[in-house]
Amino acid sequence: MLQPQQRTEIPEMTRVVAKTAFPKGSIFMTLRDELGPIFEDERFAHLYPGTGQPSESPARLAMVTIIQFLENLTDRQAADAVRGRIDWKYGLGLELTDPGFDYSVLSEFRQRLVAGESESILLDVLLEQCEAKGLLGGKKKQRTDSTHILAAVRSLTWTELVGETMRRALDSIAQVAPAWLEQQFQPEWVKRYGRRFDSYRLPKAQAEREALAVAIGADGYQLMDAIYLRPAPDMLRELPILEAMRRIWIQQFYRDDDHIHWRTQKKWGQPPSNQIIASPDDAEARYCVKRSTEWVGYKVHFTETCADEHPRLITQVETTAATTHDVNATGKIQDNLIAKGLAPETQLVDMGYMEADLLVSSQNKGIELVGPVPSSKSWQDRVDDAFDHTQFDIDWQQRVATCPNGKTSASCSDRQTRRGTPNLVFQFSPTDCQPCSLRQRCSRAKSGGRTLTVYPQHQYQALVQAREQQETDEFKEQYAARAGIEGTISQATRTMKVRRSRYIGLERTRLQHVATAAAINVARLANWLQGERPVPTRSSPFLKLAAQIA
Repeated sequence: MLQPQQRTEIPEMTRVVAKTAFPKGSIFMTLRDELGPIFEDERFAHLYPGTGQPSESPARLAMVTIIQFLENLTDRQAADAVRGRIDWKYGLGLELTDPGFDYSVLSEFRQRLVAGESESILLDVLLEQCEAKGLLGGKKKQRTDSTHILAAVRSLTWTELVGETMRRALDSIAQVAPAWLEQQFQPEWVKRYGRRFDSYRLPKAQAEREALAVAIGADGYQLMDAIYLRPAPDMLRELPILEAMRRIWIQQFYRDDDHIHWRTQKKWGQPPSNQIIASPDDAEARYCVKRSTEWVGYKVHFTETCADEHPRLITQVETTAATTHDVNATGKIQDNLIAKGLAPETQLVDMGYMEADLLVSSQNKGIELVGPVPSSKSWQDRVDDAFDHTQFDIDWQQRVATCPNGKTSASCSDRQTRRGTPNLVFQFSPTDCQPCSLRQRCSRAKSGGRTLTVYPQHQYQALVQAREQQETDEFKEQYAARAGIEGTISQATRTMKVRRSRYIGLERTRLQHVATAAAINVARLANWLQGERPVPTRSSPFLKLAAQIA
């Protein structure tokens, strides 16, 4: 039960001792002096029942959580800091004799935030305070980038995945229904599932590994049939590992009557990577490859202000599955910023967030999306004297395209890309294209006429304009500011260990990222309020000398 506490002044003894011990202040003390108590208990009232044992102040727990992530502390270390550190007592407005709370309270508080889908409070309330103090004046120009997040699970091969899933299922059942499992017991299960699955203990030959996988699949189906198709304790069907096992078996095996088949890409097929489960411990973590980086986990997208005359604060955090392309996060990030009243006039992004339809939709939202747009992938765009799409005149109202030789398209049809973006496909007649003297510069098709695929009018024109602009010096100067967000990702990774998830599941991982963003903002606010300002990127002595010579 929540008993809201009124904002209180810092106890006099706490103030005197803290100011004596920290004459120049600390991050926590500076924040308290300049912004006061950031959170209020009433903001968290919807997370607590109306009856029950009185709870610890959620306003204080929220602040402790943020500083805990700032200093990369465990729950036990954070609870000890509340009891023993003077600057923390000052920031929280506590008496020096305050005994603090048990460390388990922090975990319970995070669970309430996740269950109530309220983890964003940690960042949003801080931003509201900054807005009220005039510290968000730089929101007109913001920049966005993402980085990969490693899930808190072991990376497994497919054979290890099914073996470990079966082993975890047997362990869980042995704890809750040992008598029932004894009736299903198979002697070979001891040798097969008695120890953790590791690649170094698995057969080396591919055929033997597949045979082992099929044997594991048969064991799993035997176990699940006994649970789901025959009388079994109801508690077994409620075990999370059994639901994960059921989904993993569908993805990894194909059962045809009494035969079990091991799925591969070439035979029996596998689900797409954005659906396939990579670990029995975290069903939401996904395996992804981006250039030379491979990982199982998630992605986090940070958006921050980037005006020189204002503190650079993170305004929005988006956590997605690892397989979610950046371009699919652009619109959601913008909508979230608009809902919070923090929509930028200019948003700087890299190529991964750019798409023709997003250029138009961003303009409709009042946001200028700035970034390098993807180049066309057709061979005509890569050959100097070839006829690319810019060489064709398009009558958008009549839906007719005219080629460089004056021939008009025979038909126009509507299509969609894999992302669902609409396309227009202009088809030229073979009777016009086959005898054309310019054919070698236009089409390499052995038969038929030229096919021209373009976006609809508004997206097409926006894309052409963006490609022209990105070649200008003005664009390069404007876009140079985007590089600064790499420093934010570095700060989150090196100082607050954001690259590795602390928790299991997408929602809990999102809480970690929101708390990390709030912690970065707290550090930057304290530095800004103490008079520190961002400095230009340092150059090596050699580059300084080279600049003088030039």
